[in-house]
Amino acid sequence: MKLELCGHNEKYALEQSLLTLFPGERPVYGEVTPEDARWAVVTMHENGAQVEFVTEIGYDGKTARCAYAYPLSGDDYEREGQRRHALGLSFFGAAKDALGVTPPWGSLTGVRPTKVALALLKEGGREHADRVLDETYAVTPERRRLAIEAAEAGQKAAEALAPNDISLYVGIPFCPTRCAYCSFVAQSVEKTFAMVEPYLDALCAEIAAAGEMVRDTGLRVKSFYMGGGTPTTLTADQMDRLLTALESHFDFASLAEKTIEAGRPDTITAEKLAVLRDHRVTRLSVNPQSMNDHVLTAIGRRHTAEDIRRAMVEVADAGFPHVNMDLIAGLSEDTPESFRASLDECLTMGADNITIHTLSLKKGSRITLEGTHIPSGEDVAQMLDYAGVTLRKHGYAPYYLYRQKYMSGSFENVGWTLPGAESLYNIYIMEELHGILSLGAGGSTKMVGRSESGDALIRRAFNAKYPKEYMERPEKWRSNLDEFAEFYRKGRS
Repeated sequence: MKLELCGHNEKYALEQSLLTLFPGERPVYGEVTPEDARWAVVTMHENGAQVEFVTEIGYDGKTARCAYAYPLSGDDYEREGQRRHALGLSFFGAAKDALGVTPPWGSLTGVRPTKVALALLKEGGREHADRVLDETYAVTPERRRLAIEAAEAGQKAAEALAPNDISLYVGIPFCPTRCAYCSFVAQSVEKTFAMVEPYLDALCAEIAAAGEMVRDTGLRVKSFYMGGGTPTTLTADQMDRLLTALESHFDFASLAEKTIEAGRPDTITAEKLAVLRDHRVTRLSVNPQSMNDHVLTAIGRRHTAEDIRRAMVEVADAGFPHVNMDLIAGLSEDTPESFRASLDECLTMGADNITIHTLSLKKGSRITLEGTHIPSGEDVAQMLDYAGVTLRKHGYAPYYLYRQKYMSGSFENVGWTLPGAESLYNIYIMEELHGILSLGAGGSTKMVGRSESGDALIRRAFNAKYPKEYMERPEKWRSNLDEFAEFYRKGRS
């Protein structure tokens, strides 16, 4: 879509709105001409006391216009947020008229719609939040309910945190095979088997240094999460070695939960589960994504639905306090009927957490590169509608949610839980409630604090992206640990 900006350069906010409302379009900047079939002209007027954005959109012969004004106040940071708010609502108003439809999240853009819901809850309570999400942002009733309930779960989790609490993440970037929808940094272990042991050597060195840094800085690990990739790609002995190193270098006395992703059922064995139970893992995440063999084949999985059933029996026998299962709405070759069958079967398997993702069409995934057939946005809507009604009927409630770019139908990912079984780590990271120290290749560390003026202050530090680079450049993770320590020492000085 051709985008012409007049009187401003708010490209980021504009692109967020474009991705949400026109997910198939990519921005091209320049002067709109009569030859352009899809275009938008976005004009800003500002007089110091208020800002007004006027958006004019042309889309395949249809045109629409919307103006939105908003008062300006506060410091430069607050005013920038107010400008983006006005731009988003102006663009949304014109887009929905040009398209003739209103997306499920209305004008809300970005990863965390709960941020808006939480601010509204604090401002005036549940009814106020619901009314503003409806009248100002045009969010549908079910999405308003999701946002408010997830925001309330975040509030509850925040109340139990101490100022020196952090979470710890360890990444294992290996999988049996690469899924067609995946764009994560993960190596197929069948091609890189020889890399696993030296990777663990490097990771244990980082663990030792990180544990010392956390002790010296006076921080406390509240939740632990091992993800990937697929951590259970490791052998039982390798997993035992890794968990032993973690317990040797970190004080887990204040740990509220200890989570391991066992995403692929073809990596789950009774021997590995025994190791995890011996190390007091409290939460296991098994991620079938579908219980349909045809879909599993289409996404590049080498296991079957029967393998999932076998693995879940072994998981139940091992006696983990909490178990999560993941499904993805919108996978290649899936249908609303087969998705419903997958969810119905997962509900019989004893998981007290079920996470419903929406397929995100990442640029580096095989689904995108190869143009694989995927369900329509209307089919994905049917899948998610069924999931919401069915999970609520079985006693589950939403407790965290987030959105991604290029999601089918511009929907969301939602974690559903039975009472008392929430994954705190997921809440902490999604709501940015405290720091996340991430170890391993591709680790994305997040530091969360407050500036001198009281505003939220967030810093990020990234480990080397690929396993080989991570092993060859330990100076990168050492620098990140120093930055993490400095951030928290300064925050308490």
